[in-house]
Amino acid sequence: MTGKLEIGRRSLLQAGALLPLAAPALAATAGSRVLKFIPQSDLAVLDPIWTTAYVTRNHGFLVFDTLFGLNSEYKVQPQMVSGFNTDPDGKKWTLSLRDGLQFHDGSKVLARDCVASIQRWGKRDAFGQALMAATDEIAAPDDKTIVFRLKTPFPLLPDALGKVGSNICAIMPERLAKTDAFTQVTEMVGSGPFRFLSNERVPGSRVVYEKFAGYQPREGAASFTAGGKVVHFDRIEWHVIPDSATSAAAMQSGEMDWWENPSSDLLPLLKADAKLRVLVQDPTGSLGYMRPNFLYPPFDNPKFRKALLGAINQADFMTAAAGTDTSLWHTPVGVFCPGSPMDTKADMQAISAKPDLDRVRAEIAASGYKGEKVVVMGATDFPIIDAIVNVGVDMMKKVGVNVDYQAVDWGTVVQRRAKKDPPDKGGWNVFFTYWSGLDNFNPAVDTALRGNGASGWFGWPTMPKLEELRSAWFAAPDLDGQKKIAAEIQQTVFDEVPFYPLGQLYQPTAYKKELTGVLDGFVLFWNVNRTA
Repeated sequence: MTGKLEIGRRSLLQAGALLPLAAPALAATAGSRVLKFIPQSDLAVLDPIWTTAYVTRNHGFLVFDTLFGLNSEYKVQPQMVSGFNTDPDGKKWTLSLRDGLQFHDGSKVLARDCVASIQRWGKRDAFGQALMAATDEIAAPDDKTIVFRLKTPFPLLPDALGKVGSNICAIMPERLAKTDAFTQVTEMVGSGPFRFLSNERVPGSRVVYEKFAGYQPREGAASFTAGGKVVHFDRIEWHVIPDSATSAAAMQSGEMDWWENPSSDLLPLLKADAKLRVLVQDPTGSLGYMRPNFLYPPFDNPKFRKALLGAINQADFMTAAAGTDTSLWHTPVGVFCPGSPMDTKADMQAISAKPDLDRVRAEIAASGYKGEKVVVMGATDFPIIDAIVNVGVDMMKKVGVNVDYQAVDWGTVVQRRAKKDPPDKGGWNVFFTYWSGLDNFNPAVDTALRGNGASGWFGWPTMPKLEELRSAWFAAPDLDGQKKIAAEIQQTVFDEVPFYPLGQLYQPTAYKKELTGVLDGFVLFWNVNRTA
């Protein structure tokens, strides 16, 4: 699954008049090489440990480096570490930092910075939590050595530290990494290839990064988040443009270089432009999710959750997000990324049968639902999320759910979904999102599969059976054993419903053909160059 998928033409919807983009005043030095990029949404949260939002993950890979990286074949590779070794019993790991690592404030990256960063990340990330549960101690016996002493062997330790999905194990100075994991870090000091320019940030409009002169790339070619992260641009400017037509006009006029996620109705227009390349960079796609809040009615009721599962028609959600071109989406989809090692057909009839809305309506009534208001947060500035929100709202209304749809921007969703307040006090009942297919490869990386209550992902389900199965998956002796448990996990998900799977979307990106070296996967800014 490493090839690039070219996007086929689709009949163009009425585009209307495309508005010119007003160019903001920038602080770029004359003659500097600048890449202008339209991100998926505003960067509302800077801390890649505090949130799982991908816009923050993308920002995180600009500012921070990681101990390990993942290459284009999804194999973990040393990144900040020069090498590592393990004791014969697998209970002691010794990692050595490579030479020349420094933070953006000029200080050297020390092992104690890494220890503190790992510990903070391990309190929030699902994979990190599993690693911490297997760990007795993480120590820094000297400035360049990190030692893990484990209770039980954990062969996936490098995979955890090098994971590419949210939350990434971002290495930051110890003084910042000592911040409580549930409190946002706002001072951005990393050791990655770019510096965050806080003085040029305009919330809702612009985010700016500059090449970090002190960054020493690892030897070797860049491959996804591994290898030599060579930077060819002096500045990366993120221009937040919520209106898709304005974004398309900016790409056509040449004002912008790269648009992360063009809306489906404008793809043919962009594809027809000889100056642009439109393609899918991430062949694992993105899996749509409807995530309920388990702290309040009606989603605290398992009978209600399971009854509503019967109303899901994944094709409706994906058609709304990407149109009728089925090369851009796939259904039915269960818990794990289609084509991944853990992908299973177990109990798929729960999600693939044609919905009988009359039956669902009766089952919801029989579940004890009392007509409680369901607060649904929508992200109107994020087209592929806005599309599935609208389908979900309509679906719930059709089966008798009292929906209170609250239209906000994605940045507000990212902030508000972390709140545990009652829905009528500024909280929520439902939000919609996507997880990268890479984040759905297995139970180790799938944050939404946790059933660990208050310590889990937003929604906070308490599901002991899911936790037991996840632990059993880590302890499985071989791939066949893991696959068997993955099937049990999927059956449990369809029974207890920690989330509602909505299908797999292949989101295209668009950039100028003069850009070269754009890597497969999500948006990464090293290795990218300009021919003109």
